Amino acid sequence: MNSYGVNVTTNAGGIPYLSSTNVTVGTENVNIALGFRRIQPVGYLTIYIGDALASDTTTTLPILLTLNGTSRALTLPDGAPVTAEQLIGVNVIEVFNDRFRGILALISRTIE
Repeated sequence: MNSYGVNVTTNAGGIPYLSSTNVTVGTENVNIALGFRRIQPVGYLTIYIGDALASDTTTTLPILLTLNGTSRALTLPDGAPVTAEQLIGVNVIEVFNDRFRGILALISRTIE
């Protein structure tokens, strides 16, 4: 067990590495579920998206992440919403999470 609790793998630097449990493309948003995990309220996360968004996904749909049972909008560092267009074909993202300030920002993305 590490300092983050149960079910959380971390890299050598202690950054949690999470795999999506479900990706749902709806008519109003795309939700990337990460399941319930005890994650520290502030810090970086590396997320593996097992089912990358298909190229025919509506590009304007905003992205939500469900973490610790709560869905929140993923934004760019400037506060603009991340849309499906920015994550089509992407399998790994790095996110900064600050639950106290309401920040959930996409820092980088990797296409496999």
